[in-house]
Amino acid sequence: MGIIGYDDLAEYISSKYAAGSRIVEVGVGRCPDTALLLRGRFDLVCTDVVDPGIEGIRFVRDDICRPDMGLFRGAALVYSIRPPPDLQAPIAAAASAAGADLIIRPFSSEHTDLRRFFRRSHCVNYGQAFFYLYQP
Repeated sequence: MGIIGYDDLAEYISSKYAAGSRIVEVGVGRCPDTALLLRGRFDLVCTDVVDPGIEGIRFVRDDICRPDMGLFRGAALVYSIRPPPDLQAPIAAAASAAGADLIIRPFSSEHTDLRRFFRRSHCVNYGQAFFYLYQP
């Protein structure tokens, strides 16, 4: 079973970003549902410290605490679904350094505040997807 609203998150991203845009998912883990809906429409790369062995997505092993910034260069969007709180700042730092928007989809009970990395931020409720959008 996937994450509730994964399809709404993919629909939101598809409606806001141009086809072919570079998008990076950080910490894909074993929940590639959103990425699977975005593949083919975007230049999408999924990262994590361990290869989840998922067919159908372009995966690159990367540690967000020591990121390969080449993966993020030119990205329009970086997103992460349910990242641990201790990884949110490194994800925000990489997205900010790349000049990309950032979407953090936290666990339902978590609040995230990464405004120190971005000029604009707001909470978005889109269908069943709830997430924070940060923009340069």
